Amino acid sequence: MVMPTTERRYTLAEVLAFPHDGNRYELVDGELLVTPGPSLVHQLVLGRLHLALGRYLENRRGAVPFLSPADISWDDEKLVQPDLFVVPATEVSRSWKTCQTLLLAVEVVSPGSARGDRVIKRRLYQQQRVATYWIVDPDAAVVEVWHPDDERPEIVADVLRWRVGDEAPELAIDLEELFTELPS
Repeated sequence: MVMPTTERRYTLAEVLAFPHDGNRYELVDGELLVTPGPSLVHQLVLGRLHLALGRYLENRRGAVPFLSPADISWDDEKLVQPDLFVVPATEVSRSWKTCQTLLLAVEVVSPGSARGDRVIKRRLYQQQRVATYWIVDPDAAVVEVWHPDDERPEIVADVLRWRVGDEAPELAIDLEELFTELPS
């Protein structure tokens, strides 16, 4: 006998109506993910990554980096706010609804977001064909790199590499520098 699911399923409209209370509300296939505001370490690492990506993309007008909050949605049961992401410049408008092609999505993992980032959102990003997904772990000083068809991540502990396009030069981020002098 199959037992019916009793988990509450949310809709995009419901989640968008939640109060702005400092929590991050995300929705993946009806499942609500709630994470508290980011830690200081999270924001330091995120800021350094944003700066590196901004410098790299500065003279490449074909792509634009963004920080969340940003409501990225592909249908009525999906709403995510990647910490940092890159979209083609052609999708940039006055509405997040036009940002459908994520060239890069980045999540800086914290104890409260680990399951959501590593399992739920990772599967969603793979299903949505997000070209590259970085799960940045400041505690372990590593980055998990995922692509749509990967069954396992590449674990990077030295130099994180990425290209905005096949013909573009490579961005190289030294992880020792990225994770240096973080407060404990």
